[in-house]
Amino acid sequence: MTKKVKTSQILVKPHYKGIRLFFGRLVLWLYTKTFTLGLTLIGSLLFRSRMSHYNAIGASGKVTILDNPKLPPHPFFEANKSFDCRIRHGSASFRDDAMRAVRSISIKFADTAYKSPFDLELNTGKVALFWSVASFMRFGVYKKTKYGIQYHQYYKNYPAGVRGAQVGMRRNPTSFSNLHYYSQTPLFYISEEVKHYAKYRVVPFYEQEETGILDDYDMTIPVENQRILPGEQRTRNYLKEEYQKRVAQKEVVYKLQVQLHKAQPDDSEEIFNCCREWDLKTHPWLDLAKIEINKTLNWKDSSLLAFSLNNLPKGLGVLPANSIYDYNSLNYMRSHSEMARISRVWSYKVFGVPGEIPDDDNRNE
Repeated sequence: MTKKVKTSQILVKPHYKGIRLFFGRLVLWLYTKTFTLGLTLIGSLLFRSRMSHYNAIGASGKVTILDNPKLPPHPFFEANKSFDCRIRHGSASFRDDAMRAVRSISIKFADTAYKSPFDLELNTGKVALFWSVASFMRFGVYKKTKYGIQYHQYYKNYPAGVRGAQVGMRRNPTSFSNLHYYSQTPLFYISEEVKHYAKYRVVPFYEQEETGILDDYDMTIPVENQRILPGEQRTRNYLKEEYQKRVAQKEVVYKLQVQLHKAQPDDSEEIFNCCREWDLKTHPWLDLAKIEINKTLNWKDSSLLAFSLNNLPKGLGVLPANSIYDYNSLNYMRSHSEMARISRVWSYKVFGVPGEIPDDDNRNE
């Protein structure tokens, strides 16, 4: 005899899922708004500083979309189309170039301080140190920086963060120009109504060895210790000074590439995990654009640069997130923190840009 199931029993699970989804999104929204408000009041207005990557240099040039038949067509990436552009190379989160740190490049498809049709922010390392808003909040709580050492408890609790630091940090690279930079977190790439997920990277246009990758000795040093090595002779600004000289002598050329995953109904959530790499056999890097840099910016103009995930064209947007544990919540938070960026730039214009990083100041800061 077939057991009769009550209609109420059938409806419980979908109803519960709906409530859980609503509260998950609500908590994510509250976390994001609270974080942005705190960052605005304390970081942008009180200390007039970026959350990270304060130590940086800006530059300008042009970006040209390459004609690549392997790339699914997208109206924004029209072959041979050129844009003026600005980039910003930085180090996170110390002001000493010779410290062991993650390095970055941010790209703006316009020669402007803020508004542009397309912005990207990328770091060294194929995987990230955190993977959701929840893990990022723990990362922030455990920072506790002192004399070049930070995140000790975070790395102790989260091995994925240790791996992210080891593959992302660079020790004394010869130049910003020969590093490999990764977006890590995926975005939408909708081609002719076919949905893809996209990761981006920037590499030297002309193949060359990447420098600064941690060697065997560095791998024995706890990841929380980012101090300069004993007897270090490089200055606190050596990377920025090298980049200025390099661009003044000859333009620096990069290649922007994209890695695509065609969306499938049965995709695992792990496809969005920025602590996991996509298989290169099934997700090869495709050449997308050529970036040619011919001028560096002064400290003031470099400081006024602001990049945003809201500067994205239709079909290249941020993936939706449903909770603080969702892998896509990181980009959700970044796209909803506009107030902090605008407030920081406003404070610079009203009260002046903070001073340049002096060479004769304390090391390991």
